Amino acid sequence: MTVSVVLFTSDLRLHDHPPLLAALRSSDDVVPLFVRDDGIAATGFDAPNRRAFLADCLADLDRGLRDRGGRLVVRSGDVVDQVGKVAAETGARDVHIAAGVSGYAQRRETRLREALDPEGLRLHVHDAVITALAAGAVTPAGSHHFAMFTPYFRRWSQERLRDPLGAPRTVRVPDGIGSDPLPSRAEVSGTSEGPATGGETEGRRRLTAWKRAHLAHYEDMQDVPAADATSRLSPHLHFGTLSPTEVVHRVRKEEGPGTEAFVRQICWRDFHHQVLAARPDASRADYRTRHDRWRSGRRAAEEAEAWKEGRTGYPVVDAAMRQLRHEGWMHNRCRLLVASFLTKTLYVDWRVGARHFMDLLVDGDVANNQLNWQWTAGTGTDTRPGRVLNPVVQARRFDPDGSYVRRWVPELEGIPGKAVHEPWKLPGSERARGYPEPLVDLADGLARFRRARGRD
Repeated sequence: MTVSVVLFTSDLRLHDHPPLLAALRSSDDVVPLFVRDDGIAATGFDAPNRRAFLADCLADLDRGLRDRGGRLVVRSGDVVDQVGKVAAETGARDVHIAAGVSGYAQRRETRLREALDPEGLRLHVHDAVITALAAGAVTPAGSHHFAMFTPYFRRWSQERLRDPLGAPRTVRVPDGIGSDPLPSRAEVSGTSEGPATGGETEGRRRLTAWKRAHLAHYEDMQDVPAADATSRLSPHLHFGTLSPTEVVHRVRKEEGPGTEAFVRQICWRDFHHQVLAARPDASRADYRTRHDRWRSGRRAAEEAEAWKEGRTGYPVVDAAMRQLRHEGWMHNRCRLLVASFLTKTLYVDWRVGARHFMDLLVDGDVANNQLNWQWTAGTGTDTRPGRVLNPVVQARRFDPDGSYVRRWVPELEGIPGKAVHEPWKLPGSERARGYPEPLVDLADGLARFRRARGRD
């Protein structure tokens, strides 16, 4: 009897899962394995909101496997040690895993290969599982990755994505293989008040419902935070409860500008994954240095803390930061606004903001979070590194009646219309009590940033 191990990482699903289906085709029995990896916990990546979502995902994955005659095997410790132990216990000769792009994922693959090869075990790494198109599948002449999105999108759009795979009907797991208990959301403390529910079942339900209600209008509504018309699928894409390949195929069944605008967002995700695969150091170091001398010291720290708490005095910034703390999620347009405010108005290091996001975001992803922060800070792939987003102008454009602001900043709920975006301009008797004055003058912040960046 032949046995294969399938190591689940950021691919916690049964539908469109190439490693699992390859293992089932080549072996009699399969061990679906998830390791609660000490290495990931040591990095600080194991934040409460993601840990709670992960617990949902693992419980749902286990239920799906049990419906097919199998079960999920959970182990804790060093991922390489645990894979080796499971292989030895079951006599497995093959290990299947989805390709990752982060420095940690690349080191994990190297360590697995070095540990398994001497034992005569084969490691099979499967591309285009976590992304729609494999990192490195398309490259520009003379380089190993695209540094600008538009040419990448052009090439990406010309590629034929593989066909999605169905979920297996049966999964046979060897008898007697031990497992740790499944983690539970109830065990996790310190989560946000209203984080999303995880699991493949929920991800597929959400995709179907959003596609029916909002896809046709996505191009027009994606930047309007009060409409809440974006898919909110980012946590499911991060944990792999949805396949990006299948998502693209499903939305492309509906023609229209909304479809192409949404597919472009999936490509943007792939773009950052291929950048990080080529430049793993970009998770912590400037992709393109501007020789910034970011502000530090007590005053900068106090301003960064006010930003985290949603107490900057700029309502749309504060609304977004409060949404993040409450939900572990933030609207995509607002992510750009608050990042621009921190890095270009306050001139605080992008790593401060990226770390705060990673502490709270359910969809906190090294490629997407770090490289989107760098894009906004002007140290990444943006071709206009001096771009500054004025929070008042942006708020008037994308939240014209102030609905989003009033939803998350209750101190301002009595201020009507667009006046809510500049409450400091109201007469004293009409100002909201308890809401702070602006942390900094926008013109002063812009001047400081331009001096720091010189010609940029």
